[in-house]
Amino acid sequence: MDYLNNMIKTQLEHRTIREFKEDIVPENIIDQLTQVASRTATSNGMQACSIIRITDPAIKKELADISTQEYVARMPELWIFIVDQYRNGQIAKEKGFDEDSINDMDRFFQGFTDACLMAQNVVNAAESLGLGTVYYGSILNNPSRTIKLLKLPKRTFPVLGLGFGYPNQEPQLKPRMDMKLRMFENSYKCFDNYSEIIKEYDEIMQTYYDLRQANKRVDSFSNQVVSKLKNVNPLRQRMVDSIIEQGFFVPGTVPGTVPGTVPGTEKGTEK
Repeated sequence: MDYLNNMIKTQLEHRTIREFKEDIVPENIIDQLTQVASRTATSNGMQACSIIRITDPAIKKELADISTQEYVARMPELWIFIVDQYRNGQIAKEKGFDEDSINDMDRFFQGFTDACLMAQNVVNAAESLGLGTVYYGSILNNPSRTIKLLKLPKRTFPVLGLGFGYPNQEPQLKPRMDMKLRMFENSYKCFDNYSEIIKEYDEIMQTYYDLRQANKRVDSFSNQVVSKLKNVNPLRQRMVDSIIEQGFFVPGTVPGTVPGTVPGTEKGTEK
C-alpha cells in the first residue's frame, strides 16, 4: 500500500530555490501561511516567537549585504523569524510580575525552538501550494547589525530568514547521507570509521550541481565538512555576546555579562 500523500511527496521533493519569478505572492496565500504559522506547536503554549515580513527594498538590500547573498534583495517574500520574549515580558509586567526569569536561557531556547518549528511549518505549507523556499541562516553573519536594522527590542533575537515565491529554476534533488548515520534507537551510536561509511555518499555528492555555481560539481561531503570548519566568521563565533546584549542571561551570573567572566572584564561584542 502506498502511504505517500501529497504533502509527504512534496516534502520528499524539497529543493532550495534561489531564483524566483517576478510574480507576487497573492495576499490570500500570505494570509493562509500566516494562519499556518499561528497554528504551529509552541513550548508551554507561550507562542514566544514572531515574524517580521520585510517589504522595504532598502531593508532587503541591507539584509542581502549582511548575508553576502545578493539574491536576498530580490526575494518576492522575505520573512524573518525571531525569538520574542518581549511581548510576554510586557504582559507579565502589566500583571505586576517583573522578574528576571523571562530573561533566562530556557526562555531564549523556547523561543528559538518555536521560531524554527514555525518556519518549517510555513515552508511545508508554501511548498504544498507550489511555491519555492529558501532559508537564510546567514542573517546571523552579523547579529548586532541585523538586530539594529530590524529595531529589535530587548528579549528578542533573530533566528533565521525565509524567502519564498514562484520558482524560476529547477535544481537537482540534493543527495543526503544514509539515515543510519543520523537516526538511532534508544542511544547515540558512534562509528569507528565515518570516512569509510560515507565513501559512497562522497562519490554521489560529486555528481551534484549547485545552481549557485551551475557549471561546477560540488566537492565531496567530507571535504565540505573541513572547508566549512575552516571558514570561520568571528562575529558568529561570538553570537552569545549578542544574545546577552539582547537581555538574556544564565541564572547565577550578572545580567549583561558573559558567563565565566569577571563582571567588568568581559570583551565587548564586535560590531
